Amino acid sequence: MIIVVKNSCEPSQFENLMEWIKDLGLDVHVSRGVHTTILGLVGDTSKVDIDLISSLDMVDQVQRVQEPYKNANRKFHPEDTVVEVGDVKIGGLNFQVIAGPCSVETEEQIIEVAKAVKASGATMLRGGAFKPRTSPYAFQGLKGKGIQLLLKAKAETGLPIVSELLSVTDLDLFADVDVIQIGARNMQNFELLKEVGKTGKPILLKRGLANTLQELLMSAEYIMAEGNSEVILCERGIRTFETMTRNTLDLSAIPALKDKSHLPVIIDPSHATGVSRYVEPMSLAAIGAGADGLIIEVHNNPQKAWCDGAQSLNPTQFDTLMGKVRKMLPIVGKI
Repeated sequence: MIIVVKNSCEPSQFENLMEWIKDLGLDVHVSRGVHTTILGLVGDTSKVDIDLISSLDMVDQVQRVQEPYKNANRKFHPEDTVVEVGDVKIGGLNFQVIAGPCSVETEEQIIEVAKAVKASGATMLRGGAFKPRTSPYAFQGLKGKGIQLLLKAKAETGLPIVSELLSVTDLDLFADVDVIQIGARNMQNFELLKEVGKTGKPILLKRGLANTLQELLMSAEYIMAEGNSEVILCERGIRTFETMTRNTLDLSAIPALKDKSHLPVIIDPSHATGVSRYVEPMSLAAIGAGADGLIIEVHNNPQKAWCDGAQSLNPTQFDTLMGKVRKMLPIVGKI
């Protein structure tokens, strides 16, 4: 349920209304605008008397929200959410590029890639320390050592770091990670979502390979229900019958998510296509569709990458792409 309150109301009236709502056992999400304040009621709103609230002079309108996700709903929060990672802002007019290798391999590798992507204009460094792999015999990541190498790359370049968390048991290792990524396989690991929601850290939430957009938003709701509104949604391709690409990049997810939610939306063209030469056109298409950012795999030597080399750009290719990105951003009103 949403209550739109006039900003002309007395502070005492507003506080009385807030206390009355909370006494009903409901949580309230407050979004202040120039002319009105929106109260988003979360919980069992069947006990709320809409006619009574509508009769108050301070109330402009009341409406029920049909969607099961509340905190992530644009009706609760009409303005775009801007997630801040240090000095980096994602959302609204702010477009950012996260880049780095699929997995952290060596200190030399991650620092070399970090310096290269920063020089080309990336504002955050991605790197896998824990790797979920289809085969139990494939490289599973350097784990805690990988996190330490990412932190060394951050110290060298100043880039905030983004890395994927697979299990609650490893959460303590992510104390200094700037953005915790929840991958496609864990999108509906609800206990994990609850725990990262308690951290207060920005969370990059990837869409599952066979999940609907509503399911993605419901997973975001799990995080936000714990008090963490710093959520970035990521479309990384879904599984279809097509075999020419690793997955099928659903670019329609961008306007659809932005219509329903205030959260920033970024695109992962690397995992979506699985083919390095497709990354550039899909990146530019994502910008045209209104994305708030990209997360791209870059490796200093893709042919010798320990995983996902086929979808990784080398630093020269990434630099070329970033030149085109900079040209496109003013066309779509992004900075």
